[in-house]
Amino acid sequence: MVARAWTASADGVVITVRLTPRGGRDAIEGIAQLADGRSVIKARVRAAATEGEANAALINLIANAFGVAARDVRLVAGASARIKRLKIAGAGATLAAMLEKIFAME
Repeated sequence: MVARAWTASADGVVITVRLTPRGGRDAIEGIAQLADGRSVIKARVRAAATEGEANAALINLIANAFGVAARDVRLVAGASARIKRLKIAGAGATLAAMLEKIFAME
């Protein structure tokens, strides 16, 4: 079993994502384990990795997947890297439970 790719706090949850820009479609593809043992949520977006377009598309993808406003999703690390950390503001326990449910089949 792959470890969780997120950590919950009282004011939200921080997720670790491996983003594939210009991936042909906007989708969350599951959880993967990197060579160093870290777990990540795999995501792809159609947008190119220029001028923050892929980051903006990722924020919208995550917001839609969790039913939150895009303003509640913030990129906290990895602006120019494939591995990114995003914070989703809200009730951390509720968001963590939603993540558990979404990735229960992993």
